[in-house]
Amino acid sequence: MSATPNTTAMAATAAAAAAAVQSAPPHPLREMWNYFRQNRGAVIGLVVVCLIILTALFADVIAPHPPTLQYRDATLVPPAWQAGGSSRFLLGTDPVGRDMLSRILHGARLSLIIGLVSVSLSLSIGIVLGLVAGYYRGIVEVAIMRLMDIMLALPSLLLAVAIVAILGPGLINAMYAIAVVMLPHYARQTRAAVIGELSRDYVSASRIAGAGTLRIMFNCVLPNCAAPLIVQATLGFSSAILDAAALGFLGLGAQPPTPEWGSMLASALEFIQSAWWVVTFPGLAILISVLAFNLMGDGLRDALDPKLKR
Repeated sequence: MSATPNTTAMAATAAAAAAAVQSAPPHPLREMWNYFRQNRGAVIGLVVVCLIILTALFADVIAPHPPTLQYRDATLVPPAWQAGGSSRFLLGTDPVGRDMLSRILHGARLSLIIGLVSVSLSLSIGIVLGLVAGYYRGIVEVAIMRLMDIMLALPSLLLAVAIVAILGPGLINAMYAIAVVMLPHYARQTRAAVIGELSRDYVSASRIAGAGTLRIMFNCVLPNCAAPLIVQATLGFSSAILDAAALGFLGLGAQPPTPEWGSMLASALEFIQSAWWVVTFPGLAILISVLAFNLMGDGLRDALDPKLKR
């Protein structure tokens, strides 16, 4: 029995629809994820970063003890699996009897706050400076970029120490100092991306259509410069965590008894031979966090940069 014309037409329509679905380009987020997951190190870094974020959010629930509570009868107790350890303190205690696990968990929250505030400040100011320098050029560009070059010529930690020494030791001032140190990277990145985008046809079309300067800068140019800035911001988290730990180690960042990884290292440095755990676990927390953000940033760079897509 031969097929009717209606049946043949419906089959042809269904085949055409299936072919259109197969030939349709994937969603940008799905495409980015497909490239991102090809990098196993980046996926591992993303998983670790998610675990750190969850740990920071639920530190009050996960931590077995308050981070600043001192147990005078349990000073320098070794980890639970070592001779003399106790299941009450899984990672042992510090020289004044505070639980190491609780302080490391709460230190993750503080490190993420430092990274978020520092990166947000430097990214927002750097984007504005980069947009102005790349759009106006001339003497404005020279003035802004020479200032950025001067800041880059100084060692980042030395510049941060100088800023904190002027403002005074403390967590807030340390975040300001870290933001200033990272500012030139975002300004230079934005300027380079803006110069490349201003020669595109869509910018000329926007000008012909009567778009103003601010509209061209923030609505047309900036969204197309977002990819490298996202990667730089992700890598900036690791730099912020590392710089905050360095300032805390020098006594210029978070002040005791705040559970910050760098200050924990500084306060326990004299016990490095007699009580290895008071130095090892905060150091491992810094190492794992920085490595995870770097791996995730490397994967984002591969996924967002068309030149690096395999």
